[in-house]
Amino acid sequence: MIKLKPYSSTILAVGGLLLMGMGIYFVWLRPALLSEDVQYMKTSVLVMNEVVPGLSHWLQKVFWVMGAYIFTTGLLTVFISYTSFRTRTRGVCSVVALTGMSSIGSMTVVNFMIDSDFKWLLLIFIIPWAIALILYKFNK
Repeated sequence: MIKLKPYSSTILAVGGLLLMGMGIYFVWLRPALLSEDVQYMKTSVLVMNEVVPGLSHWLQKVFWVMGAYIFTTGLLTVFISYTSFRTRTRGVCSVVALTGMSSIGSMTVVNFMIDSDFKWLLLIFIIPWAIALILYKFNK
């Protein structure tokens, strides 16, 4: 039988790296309001800036914090993938599954709810988590 344990760890690490990249995007690259944001709210950036001055500056700070949390989740996932996940520490599979569902999973669900332009990309980001967990379960 092929030993899949190292592969499941590496695949989970890829999921963590994707989150780290997403965190960097939210901190350094994401604008405060995307065109899809104002479309969802059925307004325009001009109206938002007029009605709620300072919103863009405030949202920028919110996305810095959010991006830092996303990056941290990814960093911890990479660490867990090469430590507890690889050594099969008791309970790690459940923690990794819950982490995936509560982080990228919930983000993906909300992006489908709002019909985001990024919903399919986020769905792809779930794939490493699912594959890693499946390989983990099949390699006892």
